[in-house]
Amino acid sequence: MFDFFRKHTWLLQVILGFVVVAFVGGGVYQGYGSFMNNSEATVAKVDGRKITRTEWEAAQREQVERVRRQMPNVDPKLFDTPQLKRQVLDGLVRERVMLAAAEKAGFSTTEERLLRTYLTDPQFAPFRNPDGSVNKEALQAAVSAQGMTIDGFEQRMRQELALRQVLFGINGTVIAPATSTASALDAMFQQREVQLQRFNPQDYAGKVNVTAAEVETYYKNPAHAAEFQSPEQASIEYVVLDLDAIKKGVSVSEDELRKYYAENENRYTTPEERRASHILIKADKSAAPQERSQAKAKAESLLAELRKKPSAFAELARKNSQDPGSAGRGGDLDFFDRGAMVKPFEDAAYALKPGEISNVVESDFGYHIIQLTQVRGGEKRSFESVRAEIEDEVKKQLAQKRFADAAVEFTNSVYEQADSLKPAADKLKLEVHTAKGVQRTPVANAEGPLAAPKFLEALFGSDTLRNKRNTEAIETGPNQLVSGRVVQYVPAALLPLSEVTPRIKEKLAAVQAAALARKDGEARLSSLRQAPQTDLGSPAQTVSRIQARTLARPLIDAVLKAPTDTLPTFVGVDLGDQGYALLKVTKILGRDPAAADVTQAAAQYAQAWGTAEGQAYFAALKTRFKAAVTAPQAPPDAPAAASGASR
Repeated sequence: MFDFFRKHTWLLQVILGFVVVAFVGGGVYQGYGSFMNNSEATVAKVDGRKITRTEWEAAQREQVERVRRQMPNVDPKLFDTPQLKRQVLDGLVRERVMLAAAEKAGFSTTEERLLRTYLTDPQFAPFRNPDGSVNKEALQAAVSAQGMTIDGFEQRMRQELALRQVLFGINGTVIAPATSTASALDAMFQQREVQLQRFNPQDYAGKVNVTAAEVETYYKNPAHAAEFQSPEQASIEYVVLDLDAIKKGVSVSEDELRKYYAENENRYTTPEERRASHILIKADKSAAPQERSQAKAKAESLLAELRKKPSAFAELARKNSQDPGSAGRGGDLDFFDRGAMVKPFEDAAYALKPGEISNVVESDFGYHIIQLTQVRGGEKRSFESVRAEIEDEVKKQLAQKRFADAAVEFTNSVYEQADSLKPAADKLKLEVHTAKGVQRTPVANAEGPLAAPKFLEALFGSDTLRNKRNTEAIETGPNQLVSGRVVQYVPAALLPLSEVTPRIKEKLAAVQAAALARKDGEARLSSLRQAPQTDLGSPAQTVSRIQARTLARPLIDAVLKAPTDTLPTFVGVDLGDQGYALLKVTKILGRDPAAADVTQAAAQYAQAWGTAEGQAYFAALKTRFKAAVTAPQAPPDAPAAASGASR
């Protein structure tokens, strides 16, 4: 019980933020009637009501911003594709279809349903008081932290709950047919006894002979040209403006360092922590006066015993303390710092010296007797020991203040004097870096700006390559700008035949060996089907999807898909460059006992069946409400794309 005294505020804040984002992060549901008032270009229609290009682009921006909040360094251009834009539009269409269905069915969310969600949904557990009621203050704080009002948040919840009702009658009530369920579970968990014979390409390596003519034919085939292209490469110069570069030009006087130390001395002082034991006699603040008086009298009686025999504290705590979290440890509460305990308890504990026992202390939880057992921390580090740390911190702060002005100067300089990076480097005291073999996409183990796709894309732009001009200032990270120029460019080229001949020979030899293996395997399969009792000469093994033994996934799939009307049955599997495998299924066994809970699997299959039924029902709703996408293509200007200054 005493664990409730501790104030885990920081942890609660993290949980609250996660819960609210998780609950409302799926999109903003707008009022259905408001869709009719936008006169902009129509990209889709649902029930005669349009979805505009503006709404589509706004939904895409919202999606990008949601991801950015979770991954600040993500490249926005990853979202600037026709496929992702269409997914956003399909999501809007789905939302509007469901809203139309909810409206036509008259679905709504009552205050009682909303309250029940607060009280039962696991996402709202951090917002419930110990007695199960809603902690309105905590919920309000979490919602406000997301930039919302409680009314707006609850309106979203009502619409979300109404939308759930549209498909709940399908998803929540579908019963998968027993025959289908049994077949599906057999496919997942059934065991089969099988023999295996492999035809490995390496066993045929001595039988292949790749000729020079075959090598030349492969080399000259336009379909293979990309295999023999040397990548385009560039030797470059580049300069980086970041906080570290600015810090090198920052100087700080000794007086400024000592002033910073004095103003922030708490940062260099170890927080004092205290370890105490206590005996709690419970008496809630709302208890009757007589009950609290009796509890206090009992505490006073125990204190009198301790005054006579302080060494008996742990023994008396075990026998009498009503705090189950610490009584078994003789009342020990371990170390705590200021702010961790309720104030009356903290004030008493911090007034004691090690070994001392307090008078009876009253709190909202009852009456405590406290013994201070240990003190640690409170030491202040000397200026000399933290001087380097302070200097680095002050320089960093000054660099952050100067970065904005330096960024403007850097951006203008690399643009206005575009034929050299030296003026910008000299003006801002930056180092000119060089790199060779730079490619259009980051190579393995690339670091810093050379790992930034935006910078590499700018380097290989037509203007940069053709005129050897500086790139514009590219943001490659927080407080980091980069500009570069190409010194030498080597375009992609076809490697000479003599250089790639060994590679081609190796590839053709592997293909020919695999073809021989496949030919022998297919001939063997044909003969076995004529003589099914032939033994393959390998030990039989029992396999299932759970226990594949030595069989790879394609072989397991082939074994479990093989028809079993008559046994034994034979299956051949072409493994491509890995050769050929021949499988003989000899027995059908029961479901694998090592499989997961079959009852749970059946429930999951029923859930999947319900999802399929729900998708079919949604397709019917689309037809009913005449949902149609009219946009000929994705928005030409992606709202997610970062814009840069043009020359």
